[in-house]
Order: sequence, then C-alpha cells, then structure tokens
Amino acid sequence: MDDSGAMDSATPLEDTYFDYCPWDFVRRASATQRAAQAAHQKRLADSGTNFGPHCYVSPAAGVFADVLRLGENSYIAGHAYVTGEVITGSDCTVNPYATVRGRITLGDGVRIGAHSSLLGFNHGFAPDRPVHRQPLTSKGITVGDDVWIGSNVVVLDGVTIGDHCVVGAGAVVTKDLPPWTVAAGNPARPLRDRRAHGTSRGGAPESGLGDAVARFADRARAQAADLIARSWNAGTGRYSDRPGAPATVRAHCDAVEIADLLLGSPPPQLAAAEHADRLRALQDPDSGLVPELASDGGPGVLPGPATDGWIDDGGAEYHVLSVGYALDLLGSRFAHPVHVVRRMTAGQLVARLESLPWRTRAWSAGAWVDCWATGAHRNLVVGAEAGAPGTLEALFGWLGTRVDPWTGMWGRAASPAEGRLQVVNGYYRLTRGSFAQFGLQVPYAERVVDTVLAHGSDPRWFAAGRQNACNVLDVAHPLWLAGQQTRHRAAEARTWAGEQLTQALGRWRDGAGFGFGPPGEGGSGPGREPGLQGTEMWLAIIWLLADLVGVADRLGYRPRGVHRPEAAGPPAFPMLG
Repeated sequence: MDDSGAMDSATPLEDTYFDYCPWDFVRRASATQRAAQAAHQKRLADSGTNFGPHCYVSPAAGVFADVLRLGENSYIAGHAYVTGEVITGSDCTVNPYATVRGRITLGDGVRIGAHSSLLGFNHGFAPDRPVHRQPLTSKGITVGDDVWIGSNVVVLDGVTIGDHCVVGAGAVVTKDLPPWTVAAGNPARPLRDRRAHGTSRGGAPESGLGDAVARFADRARAQAADLIARSWNAGTGRYSDRPGAPATVRAHCDAVEIADLLLGSPPPQLAAAEHADRLRALQDPDSGLVPELASDGGPGVLPGPATDGWIDDGGAEYHVLSVGYALDLLGSRFAHPVHVVRRMTAGQLVARLESLPWRTRAWSAGAWVDCWATGAHRNLVVGAEAGAPGTLEALFGWLGTRVDPWTGMWGRAASPAEGRLQVVNGYYRLTRGSFAQFGLQVPYAERVVDTVLAHGSDPRWFAAGRQNACNVLDVAHPLWLAGQQTRHRAAEARTWAGEQLTQALGRWRDGAGFGFGPPGEGGSGPGREPGLQGTEMWLAIIWLLADLVGVADRLGYRPRGVHRPEAAGPPAFPMLG
C-alpha cells in the first residue's frame, strides 16, 4: 500500500467493484483507477457539476443533472440515475440502482438504499390533454442530516424528511416526517421516535417491543402455574375455562398448551401419562371424534351421522385439533383413527366441499376443512391411512381450483355487514389445517397479503378495544404464513403487527391471564373474562405478532400445538410436496 492507504497498482480491484461498493474507493483504489475517476469527474465538472474532496461517481451511473453539488466523502454508485438539481451535504451515499430526480437537497450523512427513488417533480393528469403533454411541476424534496432511507423506498415530490429519520424498506413517503421519526409502510406512517430505542438484530430499527415482550414472558411464566390451578376442579378432576364455568374438553387441552409454552412441562395437577389417559378415554371409538363432556364431567355422546357418514358437531370437530395436539405435547396420540375422515370417499368429500356455505359463512366452511384435514393428519400419526384412496389429492385439487386469484381467498370477498371478516377468518382455519399443517405453499400469496391487510385496517374489528383473539389471530397467521413465501408489503405487515402487539401485551391480567376479547357478532366467543382459552390463543398470537416484528426470540417460547407456526410434519405424499 502507498502512504494514502490505497492498494498498490500491482493488485487492483476490478473497476466494477467500486460501482457497487463506492465507499471503498478512497481507501482501496489503485493509482490507475484514481486517474480514471479524476478524468470522469472532470468531464462532469465541465458540465457544471461540483465535487468536494474524496468523492466517487461511478461511470456506470446515469448522471445528467442540470445542477449537481456533491459534498465531501459522498458517492454515487453504479446504475444510479441522477437528473435535475441535486445538492448533497458531506458523507452521502446514493446506492446502486437508486433514482434521484428533480429538485433534491440532502443534508449530511444521508444514506439512500438500493432501488430507492426520490422523485422531486410531478406532472398533471387532467383530462383535457394526454399525459405526455401535461405540464411539469416541482416542489422539491428536502432530506435532513443523518437520515437512512432503506431499499425500495419511494419519496414523492414536496416531502421533507427531518433530521435523524429512518425510513423502512419498501415505504412510500407521501407526507413530511418530523425529525427522529422511524417510519414504514405504504403510505409511510410514523412508528416511533428513534431516540427511544437502539437497533434490533439484523440492523433494523428496534421497535422497543423486544424488551416489552421479554418482560411480559417473564411475568407470564411466573404466574402460569397459579393461572392453570385456578381453573382446576380437584373434585371432578377436570378443567374449566375459568372458575365457575363448566368443565370442557377444550379447557383441558388449553391447560396442556399453556403449560407447554410457559412451563415446559405438563400442567402440574397430573403426570403427563395421566393427562394423556384422560384425554384418550374421551375419543368415541366408532367415529374417532371427541364429543363434549357430559354434564357430570364424563365422556359425552355424539349425534347421529349425516348421509355421507360425517357427524356434524362443531365442538367435536374442533376437538380433532385441540385433543390431537394436546396429546402430541404429552408424548401420546389418539387411541383410534378419526374414522369419519378415513371412511369418506373422494366423491363424498368433494360433494361435502361443494355444499359448504362458502358465500354466506366462509368461517364455518374453512373450519370444516380444518377439521377434515387435521383428521387426515391424525390418521397418519396413528399409522392409519389418511383417508380413502384419493381423498387428500381431491381436497387439495378442489382447493387449488376454487381459490379466487384476485383475493387468494375461498368464498365471497366482502359483505356490507361484516366486510372481509368471514372470508379472512375462514381463510385462516382452512389454510391452518391444510396448507400450513401439511407444509405446502399457499396459492397467490401476494394477493393474500393484500386482502388480509385490507381487512386488518377495518376499525369494526381492529380499533383499540374491539379486537378479539379470533380476529387478530386470523390476520396474524395468514400474514406470517404468506410472509414465508413473499416479502410483498412486508413493512406494512410489520407495522400492523407492531400496533397489535403493543395492545395485546397490555391485556394481560395478573393471576388470570388473557380474556378472549369483546364478544363477537351475536355474542359469540367467551368474552372479556380471562380464562384458559383466551390465554392459550393470545400467547400464540403474541408469538406470531412478535415474529412479524422481529422480536419473537425475546419471548423464550414458540407454539407447538394447534397454533404452531411450522408444519406438523412433512407433506403426506410426494405429489403434494
């Protein structure tokens, strides 16, 4: 190396290296490369451009500015496009493929991420003339000192971004941002004040939620044993959702899931084998379903089967999920196959799918698919056939040909009374049991994100104080699931998740856990009183929201039951994988 620290000319880096890493030019360029850059800057200066010391402009950048003043230690990387009147302070970087056009003023220490666009001009679109003949306007864009603009951001004409702001990747900035704002989304919305927190793992802005979720998890773990004990009736040997409520099958399963999440062990009232024996004994050996408990706390009785052999019983259908996964957590499994699934032929399955109320009650239709697919999975776990020959193929074939490519959903997209509530909630139940449980990709993932985010902004269901566990879960899980396939609108998903997570953490009630939330339409759902169901659901929801934000590792738990994020196992058949 020479005295300046530059590499000697015997071992130069390729010229194209500096197109993509321009900040290394001063330190690592050879004498020949320095001479070529000086000549390039002189050609630009002859056209009116002004450079401070130690600047670099890639020859591969399209620089056609009327005015360009580049401050000391500033860089324009390869394939950037710079036109108009652009003035920067010192230590500014325009990264590869960024666009900076119009009247643009940057302060000191501004970083513009790759593929971002600062568009300091506009033109009209009045109907009196073609767009290409519309007059141009330019209010200009002003960016303060110490600003990080992430990749794929768009900043529109007339915007001022204050000092020390951070703009998350993919944001579209349409309005001014005050100093110290961390913003993201389309349109960009302020998320927090940068001064309040540092940075999170991966270099992304710290949401401030990392410490909050860690404190919450410690608090919940410390109270978990007492929370479960308050719902245990030693006299009957059964669990209730909360004191004074009747004993139910689901309450026992919720207790098992909560203990697994927070204690890493079975509920302390019984040994694991005793818990498993009590749950296994509830399964009806003929149908393979688990009916609700009788009034005396003993095993219940199912109604008669429908013409296709299926037994329509909502509680028993959900118990295929809750009991099956509780047994998994206890190291056990069902005593019998789910026979109503195993006996149904492919023709009967398709006929049943066609008859479900997709247009009026998409949630009910999706819940049925969840039950049937989970029954098929349970059959594989106990070593039986999933169903009659061709039924799993028929299920996924039917779903694949009935999904709406414009919304990614099954069923009617919206109604005046409920908006997208039915279709999005039905989507969660359907995909939970089918695509997610079997480890398959969902169709039209980007359209799913669009539909779910639109629903997540509906104040009827998501305004503060109106959320219930079902509605938040049924947005959080699809965003998480689709997010494994696409980064489409990921910043907006993070923003939504952060807002919901902040509110969810505040709902915990010491010694009692979470309430399900406000009663749903027609008073459905267990309501606001804290109990096992609300606690189990919100613990899983908090994990999903925290993972969307990027702080789930601070919780110290990961759902492994009904609301597990991963597939329950590999795809059942190679043709489905």
